Amino acid sequence: MLPNNKKFGLIGKDISYSFSKKYFTEKFAQDLYEDCSYENFDILNIEDFPSVLKNNPNLKGLNVTIPYKESIIPYLDTVSDKAFQIGAVNVIRFTKKGNLKGYNSDWFGFKKSLEPLLQVHHKKALILGTGGAAKAVAFALDQLGITYSFVSREANPNTIDYSLINATTFDNHQIIINCTPVGTSPNTKEFPPIPYNYFSKQHIAFDLIYNPEETQFLKKAKKQGAVTKNGYEMLVFQAEKAWKIWNK
Repeated sequence: MLPNNKKFGLIGKDISYSFSKKYFTEKFAQDLYEDCSYENFDILNIEDFPSVLKNNPNLKGLNVTIPYKESIIPYLDTVSDKAFQIGAVNVIRFTKKGNLKGYNSDWFGFKKSLEPLLQVHHKKALILGTGGAAKAVAFALDQLGITYSFVSREANPNTIDYSLINATTFDNHQIIINCTPVGTSPNTKEFPPIPYNYFSKQHIAFDLIYNPEETQFLKKAKKQGAVTKNGYEMLVFQAEKAWKIWNK
């Protein structure tokens, strides 16, 4: 068991819905980590991060969520090789020397969650979004040998515009992954602007969102026969990976 009064928490914005607080609070209760607690640190700007550290001297580990997975990096002393390659951090470990080291467990959680669904014909993916979560997903796809294209509302050299997605795009990309927050509760009627009628039973639709359990994105894809999965299992895998990192 960890030494007394270990505090863990989540850095993010508008995070009252957070998976992490409930998950770790229940984990600590079930596994009798009586002196561990988990708190949400809802900050308006990344500039407020140092004050969280100052006001919570017994912090031993943090998770990081939207919109700070990239902007938190300059506040850290070091980052792991994988987090550096990804360009996003979702786990922070407080080292014995008191330094802050950033890691990424999102890629690990996504890879473990997607792998059981993969078949021989799943060779290429469309990643909706270009933020920190999308970068972790891209890293995981690289590990799996799956090529991918990013989709964004803003024109970038390595991205496809939503308006250009058509039947051919769907023929060429058998995995469609929503890495945007579009469709998250309470905005459950929203969905990414793609032509859902081109989904088929040859496709996987994966949504990183877990609340609601079935987003409009997943419902529309399932209606066309696609295999669907939400982000809950990915979050469990990444949370357990974070716990291992904190206890190194």
